[in-house]
Amino acid sequence: MPEDSAARVETVPPKAKPRGGLPRLVVLALCVAAAAGVIWLIETFAPQTLAVLLIDSKRETYPLTVQTVMWVVFAVGLGELIVRFRDARAESVELDRRYLPEDDRTILQSPELRDIYARVREHGAADGAGGRFLPRLIQRIVLQFQTSRSINQANVLLNSSLELYLHEIDLRYSMLRYIVWLIPTLGFIGTVIGISLALSFAGAVDVQDPALLAELTKRLAVAFNTTLLALVMAAVLLLFQHIVQAREERALNRAGLYCLDNLINRLYED
Repeated sequence: MPEDSAARVETVPPKAKPRGGLPRLVVLALCVAAAAGVIWLIETFAPQTLAVLLIDSKRETYPLTVQTVMWVVFAVGLGELIVRFRDARAESVELDRRYLPEDDRTILQSPELRDIYARVREHGAADGAGGRFLPRLIQRIVLQFQTSRSINQANVLLNSSLELYLHEIDLRYSMLRYIVWLIPTLGFIGTVIGISLALSFAGAVDVQDPALLAELTKRLAVAFNTTLLALVMAAVLLLFQHIVQAREERALNRAGLYCLDNLINRLYED
């Protein structure tokens, strides 16, 4: 015999406190400002050789160099990662709200489902969490079951929703993937520009000058610095992208298992 609705409502603890966060554009702007600070610190305190490697401080166009542009783009990529990490953490927090009963005896029928649906809707309106995966899954499944009275259709909806949400996660990283591609491209462009300038310099001086070879080698070394720095930046961003994306996908998997164990498997067809 299913338990009454009052017993089920008592199994759900009070809602967790809303969690706010800086808007995405503000996070990106702060990261760009941090990149400008890093560039200033390198110029002011780093040894000259390191400053040339990291920001090409001896370039006539400094502070507008390929390296400084790369630092700004790298900062935007870090900002995107911070936003994604924050959202992944928020998805994990949703599981601690215990929207659904987690004991071994509760069976869910229409009155209890209406209470659960109202709680999820109320929570979403209170702190803007309606866009999180777990509340959306619960609302979809409850509506489907209330309409069709079919556990099988509710389970099919859960599986199809998880596939759609997984694709949604992948789309959220499209800008970050572009940034990971853009940074090495900027590095190669900087190297090509550096080689062109070095060859132009070699063609404009006396080939009999004994200092020509040393100066040309120095200029070529600076030209290849952009590619080296770009590859390191791209590798760092790619590493953290995989870590954060895995965390977000893990949160989605946990939400799906939570709905399967505590909602789909508890449904009772009248």
